[in-house]
Amino acid sequence: MESMGKKKPRPRRSFTPEFKAEIAELCQRGDRSIGQIAKDFDLTETAVRLWFHQAETDAGRLPGLTSSENEELARLRRENRRLREDVEILKRATAFFATETR
Repeated sequence: MESMGKKKPRPRRSFTPEFKAEIAELCQRGDRSIGQIAKDFDLTETAVRLWFHQAETDAGRLPGLTSSENEELARLRRENRRLREDVEILKRATAFFATETR
């Protein structure tokens, strides 16, 4: 009765860009449905659908950010967060030294 109808969570796996591209190409061919491809390769349908849509976006067939744009956006967000932290540290240092010199 403990696990009635509940599945164990699938361990997180990582896949190479080449593998994702191959799966996306299988989807693009249209021989099999996304669900069937996911089942054949023991993948989640959501992951296969995301890889397919990203490949279509990268190829310019769907609107959205390309993979390289997503990477740049993530890099800029990391840099922005680091710079905000630096500014906060400098503000605290300025306040500290301003009280020290009085």
